[in-house]
Formats: sequence, structure tokens, C-alpha cells
Amino acid sequence: MGAAMRRIQAGSALSAFGLGFTVPYLYVYVAQVRDLGATTAGIVLAVFAMAALVVLPFSGRAIDRRGPVPVLLVAAVLASLGALGMGLSGSVPAVVGSAALLGAGTAVMQPALATMIVWCSDPASRTRSFAMQFFLQNLGLGVGGLIGGQLVDESRPGSFLLLFSIEAVMFLVLAGIVLTVRMPGSPALQSTRPAASKGGGVRALLGHKAMVQLCVLGFVLFFACYGQFESGLAAYGTEAAGIQPSTLGIALAANTAVIVVAQFVVLRFVERRRRSRVIAAVGLIWAVAWVIAGYAGLGHGSQAMATAAFVSTYALFGLGEAMLSPTVAPLVADLAPESAVGQYNSAFALVKQLALAVGPAVGGPMGAALHGPYIVTFVLFSLGITYLALRLGRQLTPVQDQPYLPTKPSRVVAQHLPERESVSA
Repeated sequence: MGAAMRRIQAGSALSAFGLGFTVPYLYVYVAQVRDLGATTAGIVLAVFAMAALVVLPFSGRAIDRRGPVPVLLVAAVLASLGALGMGLSGSVPAVVGSAALLGAGTAVMQPALATMIVWCSDPASRTRSFAMQFFLQNLGLGVGGLIGGQLVDESRPGSFLLLFSIEAVMFLVLAGIVLTVRMPGSPALQSTRPAASKGGGVRALLGHKAMVQLCVLGFVLFFACYGQFESGLAAYGTEAAGIQPSTLGIALAANTAVIVVAQFVVLRFVERRRRSRVIAAVGLIWAVAWVIAGYAGLGHGSQAMATAAFVSTYALFGLGEAMLSPTVAPLVADLAPESAVGQYNSAFALVKQLALAVGPAVGGPMGAALHGPYIVTFVLFSLGITYLALRLGRQLTPVQDQPYLPTKPSRVVAQHLPERESVSA
């Protein structure tokens, strides 16, 4: 169990490292290095996102029927081909096709890896496992982006081919690691095997009130934070706050640094709290972050104060992300029926992808031109997170909302003495 989880986490970190190598430079590569123009670069980024929206509705059932390992292997190979194709592409059709493969492959990896973590964990260890995955993925993205930025050179297309080739190899390494993972076969986990997947599907998921509310909450979470990082908030910072483009990199680095430094400190706090209240607290923290961003752009302080406030906004977002990582993903897993873990993970990944597609489209123009309304809108969205989280809490069972509760009595359950558990409770 422990060895399997360590390999899953290592593979997840390596794939994030590969993505960090290339994703920040896709626009520059297509528009300037390959000289295909800004319009083509925009199409490539749109196709990268749309490919995920196309494949995610089908990936969940495939994971539950075939198991996460075969699905992840196919996704890793597709992503590897897409990355290599991107490095070799010199025409519009080739670049667009490669972006579709890369986007589809990387999108399917998320629910497949999440399902593997669920299969290799129990409710008591799941919170820490997902926190570790988030920590390693952010570390991988940050290190990958840092090293990639040192290797890339716009005047040498070969440097980009090197980046995409390294990314392709990372995906194949992920596939190789996954092949060595022996999924657990204990009786407690047998019912999560694909053989048990009968019926259910999208209709059953849509009839699950708590999961639907969590998906709505997830959309608002990702729309109000991740969907603004490199679009609306960046545009607002440069236009309203006069932030230099180089400072955007510092702000993103501050975000990653807070996640890496605070993750396990925050985990100790989160593990003993109600999940719904932790998410509600994130909404309040992010509301404060947006107010500080409002001061950066609309206040009358010095440029140094505006810059410090803007960087602080990204840092507070990072604190909220560190609180969400051990909360939301394990909650999706705990809400899922044992035979539909893949479908629930894929549905939530689809919601996230939708928010990441809509967020920049709405936030970008607002952040660039409507500075006051932009800040007010996202302060209200953040407060909406708090409201939706508290409302979701009323739909959750005590064990779903506070997973640490059954930690001690679980030994009694394993001995088939449920009466003693109820008496002691």
C-alpha cells in the first residue's frame, strides 16, 4: 500500500514537472518561434482546453469499467505524442492536432490518478494523500517552469524542441511507473474494482444532491481563483495597479512558495475541522485577497505598496489552495459510490475545466477595463464560496464532513462489532 502510493505520487509529480516545462511558453512558441501568429496561438490554447472538455465526460466510465491504470497508460501515451508533435510542428494543422492530443491526455490523467489514490488509501489516510499530491504537483510545476525558463530561447527553435521532448519523456516515465504499481486487492477495496460497476452513470450522479452542490461550489472556487491567475488578475494588475510584467512572475512564485511552505502546517489544522467550514473559511480568505487587490489598483498608495499588495493577493490565494487540497478532492471520493469513483472524479475535473475556460473569458476583459466592478464581482464570488460551503455542510453526513471521526472506531468495524461502536458513540 505504502509503496504503491509513493509510486503514484512520484509519477504525478513528474508529469507536473513536464507540464511546467512547456505550458507557460505555449503562446510564445506558437505565435513567435513558429511564426504562426497570435490568432493561431489563441486557437491552440483554446483547443488545449476544449480537448479536455470533450474527453472528460467519457473518461470516468472507462476508469470504472477498465480500472484507472489502463486509462492512465493510454492518456500518458497520448500526451507524450502530443508533446513531441508540438515540438516538431511547423504548420497550423500539426500544432492544433498536437495541442488536442496534449490537452486530452493531460486532462484524463487527473481523474485517473485521483482514482488510484482512492484505491490505495482509506478515509483516514486519504486527506493526507491528496495534500501530498497537491504539494508535489505544485513543486513539480514550479521547478519545471523555473528550469524551462532557463533553457528556453526564442531565437533557437531547437530549445523548444528540447523542452517538449523532455515533457514527452516525463509522460512516458509516468506510464512506466504506473506499470510497476500493484493495486491493492484487499477485501475492503474489492467493491471499488471495475467489475462492480453496474448501472448508475450520469443520471445517478445528477440525482446525488450533495455531489451536485459540490460541483457548483467547485465551479465557483476555480472560476474565482485559478481562472483569474493568468488572465483577469494579471490584466488588472498591469492596467490598474501598474504592475510590471516581471512582477507577475514574482506573484506566481509567491503563490507557489506559500503552498509549498504552508501545506503540511495547514494540513494539521484542516484534519481536525469540518470540511465544509474549512472551504467556507477559504471563501473569506479569498474575499480579503480580492479587497487587497482592490487596494493595489484602486488605492492611492505608492507603487511599492501597490506591488506588495498585489503579491500578497497571490500569496493569500496560495494559503486558500493549501487548505482546499486536503479537503475538496477527498470529499469527492467520499461522496462517490464505490463503483463510480472514476465517474465522480471525472465529473469534478470537467467542472474544473469549464471554470478554467469561462474564467479567463469573463475575467480578462473585466480586469483590463472595468477595474472597480471586477474587484466587487470577485469579492462577491468569494463570499458566495462561504455561503455554498456552509449550505453543502447540511447535506453531508458527519463522517463525510469530519473524516477523522471514524479513525478510532474503525478497528471495531474491522472486527465486525458495529454495536459496540454505536454504544461507545
